[in-house]
Amino acid sequence: MKDMLGRDEAVSVQQALRLILENLSSDSLPEEKVRLEDSYGRVLSKDVVSPEDLPDFSRSTVDGFAVCSSDTFGATEQSPSYLNVSYEILMGEEPDFELRQGEAAKIATGGMLPQGADSVLMLEHAQFVDEKIIEVQRSVAPGENVIRKAEDVGKGELVLGKGHRLRPQDVAVLSGIGLTEVFVFKKPKVSIISTGDEIVPAGAPLKPGFVRDMNSYSLAGLVLREGGIPLVKGIFRDDYEVIQDVVRQSLGDSEMVLITGGSSVGVKDMTERIISRLGKVLFHSVSMKPGKPMIAGVVENKPVFGLPGHPRAVVVCFEVFVRAALRLIAGMKSEKFRITLKARLTKSIHSASGRQEHISVVLDEKNGELWATPLLGKSGLISTLVKADGTITIPQDSIGIEKGELVEVKLF
Repeated sequence: MKDMLGRDEAVSVQQALRLILENLSSDSLPEEKVRLEDSYGRVLSKDVVSPEDLPDFSRSTVDGFAVCSSDTFGATEQSPSYLNVSYEILMGEEPDFELRQGEAAKIATGGMLPQGADSVLMLEHAQFVDEKIIEVQRSVAPGENVIRKAEDVGKGELVLGKGHRLRPQDVAVLSGIGLTEVFVFKKPKVSIISTGDEIVPAGAPLKPGFVRDMNSYSLAGLVLREGGIPLVKGIFRDDYEVIQDVVRQSLGDSEMVLITGGSSVGVKDMTERIISRLGKVLFHSVSMKPGKPMIAGVVENKPVFGLPGHPRAVVVCFEVFVRAALRLIAGMKSEKFRITLKARLTKSIHSASGRQEHISVVLDEKNGELWATPLLGKSGLISTLVKADGTITIPQDSIGIEKGELVEVKLF
């Protein structure tokens, strides 16, 4: 169905995402081997299977005494048990003895459990009667205060799967199982093209009717945050052949192309025609605010996005659509790293039914509860994003959210 301007009607956000992801492949990037210290934020291109147990010995999680738990059963402060402290286990030392019934061995946190011991009595739950005897003032269960051999990771166990983006804790466990290198997908390169006769570089003096380029900076930062490599192509005038040439060149040296400007209705609306001529347009117009005039297409199996010119709309479109596409072509399998939290709305927000709306919010804690205050403003304002901690979404079929309602905040 066409609208009154002869264009296809806007698709829903869900339809747009489905069209994008269905037309992209996650197998386009080659892999490379990187040092573990260079792997933070990278996406694994192979499953990681542990070559050894972690830990490879049973160890204490507290300072205390290695014991056989049955020797402590029934012990209380009023009716203690007594054990002979026959040994002391030093850090980094493998015990060369076996603990016998009625014996205990002094042990530090991380110390290796000796044969015959199955638990550790915390230091504060024991009292020395003399240099060789302790008073046990509470019982311990088998395995208490102990990490058993292979309890963390077992030899041959899948540690992390292909498509997982490495976090600091992931890199830590890889070092713990003895790895110094991992196979990851190469970082996707993203070309960023700014268009518009009225756009000038950041350092240029402003003439009446001109604006400085902000979008290439925000997009470059967003691409970097998602683990990509931004290729900022520059600012290009509203000329069909000029923009088509830079898009062609960008398709040759990157895995994704982002074009800002040129997506609104009007005589300078060239992005759709360029994508259509080079490849396939998936949609032009989405039922959301800001960002309605966004275009998405595929050329040579690579995503090409025509983003609105307004800075806030550019960021919202990236967060909703480009981010998902970039993670897919980067080899990621899921949206595991979207950080969200719940907060209550400080005031009611009204919205027009029939479109999904994204509202910037500031978070504050009041009386132990998190509250979200909407930052309402025109889509051309970048300041609302600078001040915001995240965004909330008003569903397409909703006419708003009432004050005090619990909302989900997507953090920047």
